[in-house]
Formats: sequence, C-alpha cells, structure tokens
Amino acid sequence: MARMAREYFVYMLSNRSGTLYVGVTNDLVRRVWQHKQGTNDGFTKRYRIDRLVWLESGGDVLVAIAREKQIKGWRREKKVSLIVAGNPAWDDLSAGWFDSTRG
Repeated sequence: MARMAREYFVYMLSNRSGTLYVGVTNDLVRRVWQHKQGTNDGFTKRYRIDRLVWLESGGDVLVAIAREKQIKGWRREKKVSLIVAGNPAWDDLSAGWFDSTRG
C-alpha cells in the first residue's frame, strides 16, 4: 500500500497594523480558519493576526519546521522582504477561502 505524501506549509500572517506571525502546519486551510476565528488563545488571537500574507510548501516536515525556525529568527526587515517579493500589496492570500456562513 502506497503511503500518501503530505504537504507542509510555512506561513506568515499579519494584522492591519503589520504585526507578523510565522507558523507551520500540514493543513493550511484549517489553520488559517482557526486564526481568523480566534479559536486558540495566544499571540495571534490577542493581536487579531488573521491575514495570510506569505506561504511556502514542501513535503518534508523536518525541512518545514527548520524553515519556520529560520524565519522566526530573522529580523523584521528580512521577513518583510520575503513577503513583498511575492505579495507586494500584502493582500490576504486566503481571501475568499471561506463562505459567508463560515467566516
């Protein structure tokens, strides 16, 4: 029986003020939904960080975790450069993912 390949996402979220959060997940849609709904207490709920502004994916969880830690260790300017390179307007990349009955 073939093992299904997993996909892992390293992502950055922001709020209207530009505060940044870096995370890793194997279910990006579910995780973004949780951030948008504020279901988990903590930093992202406290600062209403719910706009997906950058992401990358890969098939190796250890690589994804290492990348998350690498980005978390960067200065803000370097994180902003990464976002701007792919999303200069800082659009919410998850806009339209959820219908009006879910959020």
